Parts: sequence; C-alpha cells; structure tokens
Amino acid sequence: MSVSGPLSRREWLLSERPASRLQARLGRAYVAWRRFSANRLALVGLLIILALIAVAALAGTIAPYSPTVGDLAGSRLLPPGEKHWLGTDDLGRDILSRILYGSRWTLYVVVLVAIIAAPIGLLVGTVAGYAGGWVDTVLMRITDIFLAFPKLILALAFVAALGPGIENAVIAIAITSWPPYARIARAETLTVRNSDFIKAVELMGASPLRIIFRHIMPLCLSSLIVRVTLDMAGIILTAAGLGFLGLGAQPPLPEWGAMIASGRRFVLDQWWVAGVPGFAILIVSLGFNLLGDGLRDALDPRSGDQ
Repeated sequence: MSVSGPLSRREWLLSERPASRLQARLGRAYVAWRRFSANRLALVGLLIILALIAVAALAGTIAPYSPTVGDLAGSRLLPPGEKHWLGTDDLGRDILSRILYGSRWTLYVVVLVAIIAAPIGLLVGTVAGYAGGWVDTVLMRITDIFLAFPKLILALAFVAALGPGIENAVIAIAITSWPPYARIARAETLTVRNSDFIKAVELMGASPLRIIFRHIMPLCLSSLIVRVTLDMAGIILTAAGLGFLGLGAQPPLPEWGAMIASGRRFVLDQWWVAGVPGFAILIVSLGFNLLGDGLRDALDPRSGDQ
C-alpha cells in the first residue's frame, strides 16, 4: 500500500492486517496518540512536564542569578519586582533562579525513583503471579508489610537510618514506592499466565525466566507506566516533605521542599519565600496527574473507540 499521502498514511497505520511488526507497533502508537491527544487536559499536563524538562536543561542559561549566592546586605527579603521577578529569600538569593535550578533536583528524584522502584515492583509482581504457590505467598506478604505503613512515615524511618541527603532520600522513597507496582504486575500476570499463547511458549520449551522477561513483562508495561506517572506527584510531595524536615536535600541546594522550610518563618509577611516553591510543586504535581490520566486512557487496551 502506498503511504505517500496523508490519507493513505493514516490507512496504513490503522490497517487491520499489518505487513510487519514495525507497522503493527506504529499503528498501536498512532492509536494511543489519537486517544491521548483527544484529552485536552492531558496535553496541558504534557506541556507542563516538557516545560519542566526544558527549564531543568536550560537552568544554567536562563537563570539570572546564582542559586546559592545572594546579596545578604542589599537584597534580603525583597518582594517580587523588576530586578527579582519572584523576590528574594532571607539570604538575599534570587528565588526565580533557585526555582529554575530546583527543577533539576525534582527531575533527579522522580527519574531515579522510577528507575529503581518500577523494575523492582515489576520483577516481584511477575515472578509472584507466574510462580504461584509459596513464592507468591512470601513475595506478596512482604509487599503487604510495606503497604501497611504510610509511605512518608516509612521513608522517614529509612532516611533516619541512612542519614540525611538527597541520595539517601531517593533510596528511601524508592524502597517505599515499589509495592503498588508489584501488585499491579501480579494482577496483570494472573490474567495472562494461563492464556493459550503462554501455554504454547511453554510447550516450545521456554524457561520460566524467558517467559517472564520476554512475554509477560511487556504485557504489564502499559499499566505500570500509567501508575508510575500518576505516582510522580506523590513522589515529589514525599521528597519535598523530607526536604522540609531537613532529611532530604541539604542547604544550600535549591530543593523546593527545603526552600519552603526556610521560608516558613516569613510566611505571613514575606509570603513569596515559601509560596513560590509551593506553587511550583503544585503545578508540577498537577502536570504529572493530568499526564497520567491521559496515558491511562490512551494505553487502556479495553478502551472501545479507536
């Protein structure tokens, strides 16, 4: 089939009989994008996250001042104005510059937590769901133990044991974030482990590890991606909470939670010191939630309209 014109390209992507795996994958991606782009709020969330990434990448270029060095004598607690668009803090540091550089630490936390927690949860859930028996019982009881504690309280306990610092905060948040992913992966595995194509692969002599890694895990990825995206807001809030309590990023790092903690003394008179980083956390968390809702609609295989 020719793919020269826009109409024929669309028909090629939506073909019910794809001629290759590439065509099938592109077709699925196109259908998912159509569902996603139909949700205007999801597009707003995507734009917020893309803006966060761009700001983090270009912070060194667009930030007007140093994020750690301020003019304590002449610029302390200045309100928003022409020279300092978002005002200054109690050490004379430009809040806009600290917000821009702080976006890097926000991305650092959410990306590392996703990289650590999502694979752990995926592996635990798929192994438990496919193996069954005592393996499933042991792994799920361990998961239940982690789920029994509030995430922030458990993260506080781990950070207290590991010591304050952004790296230890990431490890603590990742340790407390994997159980929901394991639950989702196990549920997805239970729905497919007795299906015909899994039985066919077993009859061909594939090992359990090959079946889990090559055939079951890819089927769990869409649900996992949606859950990870929706959890990003909670991860940001947990990291900000640890920073607020002095157990996350340490001064003078421009982490948003630590900025709120340093500005809480001036919240009544100099509201911008704590209000601006709080608003930044609000906007980014909203962006991840909107993006997660859009991905859930786009990647749901049970959605009817394509």
